[in-house]
Amino acid sequence: MKKITKAVFPVAGLGTRFLPATKAIPKEMLPIIDKPLIEYAVEEAVNADISEIIFITSHTKRSIEDHFDQNFELEAKLIQADKKDYLEKINRDIFQDVKFTFVRQKTQNGLGDAILHAEHLIQDEAFAIILADDLILNNPSCTSQLMQAYYTNQCSIIGVNEVPEKDTNKYGVISTHESSSESKTFSLKDIVEKPKNNPPSNLAVVGRYVLSSKIFKYLKNLEPSVGGEVQLTDAIKNMLHHEKVIGYLYEGKKFDCGSRHGYVNAIKYLAKELFDD
Repeated sequence: MKKITKAVFPVAGLGTRFLPATKAIPKEMLPIIDKPLIEYAVEEAVNADISEIIFITSHTKRSIEDHFDQNFELEAKLIQADKKDYLEKINRDIFQDVKFTFVRQKTQNGLGDAILHAEHLIQDEAFAIILADDLILNNPSCTSQLMQAYYTNQCSIIGVNEVPEKDTNKYGVISTHESSSESKTFSLKDIVEKPKNNPPSNLAVVGRYVLSSKIFKYLKNLEPSVGGEVQLTDAIKNMLHHEKVIGYLYEGKKFDCGSRHGYVNAIKYLAKELFDD
């Protein structure tokens, strides 16, 4: 099976839940201690041997591109001041051999539409999708775990985690044909979006996927939902009728940094890790 080398990062959203901070700063660039949120997500991909990062951006996200580019003026000043530690922080070795590609999504028409913007770069390869709002800490990384599950099962993989039943109405929740608690894999029957009553399980979908390129066919054949958006979940539900998709219960600590509560908790957790060492 061909090695997975590409990851798609949909980052075109407006980040309205963090206004006014995100009026001029992309939410993905908000700092978690001394690194922006997006850098944690890219680290996760690179540590999973991803060598090409594809950002789906909008006109307000230029600073993400700048962040992963070289800043020669700043580097020169740090060299002159003999601040090698700071130089290493902005010119990191792990990113040196990584290709960064930026694709503009002119109109935000849903997550599915964002993924479709990467089709010409993915072509017929399997690929990862990482939603940077979900900060997931673990070694091996969540993406690495999902990729290994893809290699083992040879089908599309969706990351899931266990949530309290009272919170299932906040997430897409999977229903399954059968499960293997030992391997943490669940064969998907359906995905129920924010169930109000009687959730099919306590396994919620998180912002990590490893999908076959067949997903593009289902995305293109999808009728836009309310609001004209093309949703990735709807395409995956259609895919379930024709091929196997597995939910994988990953290991790791997750913070929903798309919410203020989760963002603050991530900072508190990493600050404790940093200053207790």
